[in-house]
Amino acid sequence: MTNVKFVDLFAGLGGMRIGFTQALNDIGLEGECVFSSEVKPYAVQTYTHNFQEQVSGDITVIDEKNIPDFDFLLAGFPCQAFSTAGKRLGFSDVRGTLFFDIVRILDSKKPSGFLLENVEGLIAHDNGHTLSVILKTLTNLGYTVSHTVLDGKDFGLAQTRKRIYICGVKNAALISLIYQTQHKTVLGDIIDYETPPIETEFTKKLFSHFNINQIIGKQIKDKRGGDGNIHSWDFALKGEINEEQRTLLELILRQRRNKKWAEVYNIDWMDGMPLTLKMIETFYKSKNLKTLLSDLVDKNYLVLEHPKMKVNGKREYATHLEKGYNIVTGKLSFEFNRILDPNEIVPTLVATDVSRLAVPVNGGIRPLTIREGLRLFGFPETYSMPDISNKDAFDLLGNTVCIPVIRSVSKEIVSSVLEI
Repeated sequence: MTNVKFVDLFAGLGGMRIGFTQALNDIGLEGECVFSSEVKPYAVQTYTHNFQEQVSGDITVIDEKNIPDFDFLLAGFPCQAFSTAGKRLGFSDVRGTLFFDIVRILDSKKPSGFLLENVEGLIAHDNGHTLSVILKTLTNLGYTVSHTVLDGKDFGLAQTRKRIYICGVKNAALISLIYQTQHKTVLGDIIDYETPPIETEFTKKLFSHFNINQIIGKQIKDKRGGDGNIHSWDFALKGEINEEQRTLLELILRQRRNKKWAEVYNIDWMDGMPLTLKMIETFYKSKNLKTLLSDLVDKNYLVLEHPKMKVNGKREYATHLEKGYNIVTGKLSFEFNRILDPNEIVPTLVATDVSRLAVPVNGGIRPLTIREGLRLFGFPETYSMPDISNKDAFDLLGNTVCIPVIRSVSKEIVSSVLEI
């Protein structure tokens, strides 16, 4: 077998394909992708641009008999609840999930091996029951199945990204998935310093109160405290406040998590409860308290709202209870919510807030570029994402794979099957 055929399911940007092909080249083999499947339009657009191949659509409606024969299956499949899991541990237990489509294709085509990737949370999903069903189902198909959690930072990436890797081989021994940590790469190693910082109202106000060295590595969130956090009122984002108001906000920030207020309201405790005027008066004395609070509401640092309580499992406002003062904004409310440190590894990129990560360059800050995002996952410099918005690009990147990890694991799988 010198020309290895494979399929790329839930293909996304094609990261698994790239890593697998790199692994084949490492051991002197050529790879041929005979089938790929993806449904997200801008993923299909980007995949087609980079690989110059037609991408099949929804795998759930594609007959496995129409898929060409292949040697290995790759899939970064979405994790879904297995509603019937736990009885027969077979097809009936996974039917109705996207994992079922992997199973039916493996059962029909019987390739030599496979590699699946998923979020680390799959291990604990449904108290470990989902993973148990997955492993047992794959084993019942005749594969020797191995799995482990690996972190992208241990494979030369400047991002910590823990994912579970599940691999299976036919007629081969259990695969060892133990690796030595590679050279540590940090954000500064992949930054494009030629892309300048931006200047917006947000950055102007931030730098009117702090210099770049004071904010590197800090988070910008109003609902949390600590030395590693900057609040919007610390740089007057919504308006200037006095020291008395600053002290008051800091006290409310801490007290809103105190469980005793749930007893006063006579409801179940929930993190971040609104505090009534009477509650605040117990820990902050001021003749001007009402005026101070009203001004903070006018400036949108505080909001007057009812506490929430659980109703049929959902959190709903308890409109029969008195309104209280609460901190307004969470981390997704600001242009940037974290200033990355060039000397450190980047936290796990998540599609919902990656655009709010700030890169310090030339004394200022700016968002991550798409190229930097690609580098954080190990994509080659030749890979490109033209005619796609930053929002869509980072949505795809937030769900892609760590290519060097795929490369390392794939080499183990192929070598095991071919006894290299």
